[in-house]
Amino acid sequence: QPQLVESGGGLVRPGGFLTLSCTASGLSLDRHSMAWLRQAPEKEREKVACINPTGSAANYGDSAKARFAILRDNAKNTVSLQMNLLEPADTGVYYCARVRLRETCDSEDSYDLWGQGTQVTVSS
Repeated sequence: QPQLVESGGGLVRPGGFLTLSCTASGLSLDRHSMAWLRQAPEKEREKVACINPTGSAANYGDSAKARFAILRDNAKNTVSLQMNLLEPADTGVYYCARVRLRETCDSEDSYDLWGQGTQVTVSS
């Protein structure tokens, strides 16, 4: 069964940094835009970053701009999210998701596969 698996979450202090990884098995990513989204208690699900198929362009949610970077390695079938200057508001479960073929990062709710999520907790 094709799947995406996130890893790299954990506990980090405010102002710290963390890198999340998403590895695909049983499917390819090189023709798809890829996104990172997060879900926190009492908050709506938020798309924090998205990258186009070649990795030449990306966009970010307002809360992630200037602090996060989304990267991909199509040869390894992976997508990463580098998070810096972390804040307590960044706490949540982070998911990677594959955007459907012929859709772009500008498309909303156009994902055909999700990972299981990895927990990020920012606390002193």
